[in-house]
Amino acid sequence: MLNLEQMRQELNAIRDATDQAYNVNFFCHTPPQADANREAGWRAELAPYYAEHGIEADSIAPGTRREPFSAAALDLLEEFKPAVVSFHFGLPAAELLVGVKSMGSKVFCSATTVAEAVWLEAQGIDAIIAQGVEAGGHRGMFLSDDITSQVGTFALLPQIVQAVKLPVIAAGGIADAAGVAAAIGLGAAAVQIGTAYLLCDEATTSAVHRAALQDPTAVHTALTNRFSGRPARSIVNRVMRELGPMGEVSPFPLAASAIGPLRSAAESQGLGDFSPLWAGQNASGCRAIPAAQMTRALAAKL
Repeated sequence: MLNLEQMRQELNAIRDATDQAYNVNFFCHTPPQADANREAGWRAELAPYYAEHGIEADSIAPGTRREPFSAAALDLLEEFKPAVVSFHFGLPAAELLVGVKSMGSKVFCSATTVAEAVWLEAQGIDAIIAQGVEAGGHRGMFLSDDITSQVGTFALLPQIVQAVKLPVIAAGGIADAAGVAAAIGLGAAAVQIGTAYLLCDEATTSAVHRAALQDPTAVHTALTNRFSGRPARSIVNRVMRELGPMGEVSPFPLAASAIGPLRSAAESQGLGDFSPLWAGQNASGCRAIPAAQMTRALAAKL
């Protein structure tokens, strides 16, 4: 979600702070064509909420964009040569992938099915992230949009380990040292953890999101396309309950523009009614502690 100048600032900050390896992550979606009918239908669903918050629908600019990995981003990365460049929603065009490899970076990519993992191995990447359905945030699915193909981490992990020769990184629903050890025991070369870090001191998680993670209702998450146009796991909130978690919304990432003003209005009142409260199915590991302390605790059984 960063433009090139913002990306340069962040990469400079990392380089100034450490000489250790780090990972830069990009989405690889195909930018969509705007669909006026779908956008109109999505806004019609939101119309009662616009009225409730005094928002004029006609004032909302269409088309919030998230740019996929590009030649311009590659040019910028060549100044920094990060140790790892990882991708979500598949891989970039072949010439861009060659460019990443040519600067010496390892390439990681998420797979949500065995078929995706096998396809990724054939493209010559270096490691596969097995993203179980428990994981928070956007599903990395790219060979199919069939939600029923998505399975749990500890079912997916050993199947991918058996199907490929690459290192496999487990992700989704792992929140403590026992979970980390279990994933390693099932053949994972490493474990990727997201939700457990969202309350850490260094995290820029919003106040509304932090409150939701600490509420007992954080145990109830669902896959939803209401916030961006693609399936992603969020803590269930008002809009997901009242409209249903999945619906006919504008394609990713354009759906975000229509709901954005509602999110801002609600968050100004301390409410997460229309916010993407990304979280995995296991928020039990969240702690308001330094990230270093969290990391040591997660590795305690290794």
